[in-house]
Amino acid sequence: MNKRATLSLLAAWLLFWAMMVATAVQDFLRHDDHGPLWQPILWESSSMAVATLLLAMQRLGSRRHDGLIATPARWFLQQAQWLPVWWILFTPLAFGIRHAVYAALGLEYRHEPWGETLLYENIKISIFVVIFTLIIFGVLSFRAAEQANAQLRTAQLHQLTQQMQPHFLFNALNTISSLMHSDVERADATLVQLADVLRATLDVSGQQQAPLSTELRLLRGYARLMEERFVDRVQIDWDIDASCGECLVPVMSMQPLLENVFKHTVERRRGVTRIAISARRDGDKLLLAVADDAGRLTPDAADKPASGIGVRNLRERLQALHGDAASLALSQTEPAGVRAEMRLPCVS
Repeated sequence: MNKRATLSLLAAWLLFWAMMVATAVQDFLRHDDHGPLWQPILWESSSMAVATLLLAMQRLGSRRHDGLIATPARWFLQQAQWLPVWWILFTPLAFGIRHAVYAALGLEYRHEPWGETLLYENIKISIFVVIFTLIIFGVLSFRAAEQANAQLRTAQLHQLTQQMQPHFLFNALNTISSLMHSDVERADATLVQLADVLRATLDVSGQQQAPLSTELRLLRGYARLMEERFVDRVQIDWDIDASCGECLVPVMSMQPLLENVFKHTVERRRGVTRIAISARRDGDKLLLAVADDAGRLTPDAADKPASGIGVRNLRERLQALHGDAASLALSQTEPAGVRAEMRLPCVS
């Protein structure tokens, strides 16, 4: 059980016993106007001390079975084995404390005959143990669900990131392959650029997020690769707010946005396409944008998720990491051009 859950249970436990003591004092005052108040306080405090000890013993002795929480019947069977321990120890220990305190004060602690006392106290403590066990089961079940969700999200993000890297490499190799038929020297230079980009990916290997500064290093490497392929047909302008450098972004999140511009716009026209890449802060949000001056969206493209693996993958990763706090929008600009804007929390 994590520290926060343990502290919450401890606080609830202390509050519960404070209420029990207060109730015992009020009941005592209603039925005995002359007796000292330390008596009901002692009665409830002795029960609290012994119950705390036995609860700690039960928890320490049974926590190795926490893995059985997925099979409740087996888990509850393990907890039920502690009931005889409570029946044997609780009443003798609690009443023993009371007898000892009374004797130390030269008084006699009187109660019902031991047979009746043991029966009554064991029934009462059995109900208490059942309630406590149900509470622990609820806490452990909630923690197990949280851990399962976290593991599922991590596995999903890892899978999506692994999908992205081969996709990027495939497109880069296609670029080099096309150059080899027309300009071997440029193909060789592009291959060197690819090596630099792959080297940079080692810095984020196994990570789902990286600082924007690292992401831009990868993006600039990819941009140089594509500029080699489409020489004299593309111009890239960078507008990066330096204060955004430490904000975390999904690894290789901007590359598919830039790739879309080359695939759907640059490749289809002979004129120069201007591309603007920007990053800026908007309060506690990070705004990342890739825009061109010649692309065209289909009528429903702005409203429906893109079908390409890169953008679809990116949408899923944003959802897994930030839920509704992050978004990716495509919009048509006039007179021509497409703007892809990613908005996500700026967390360093």
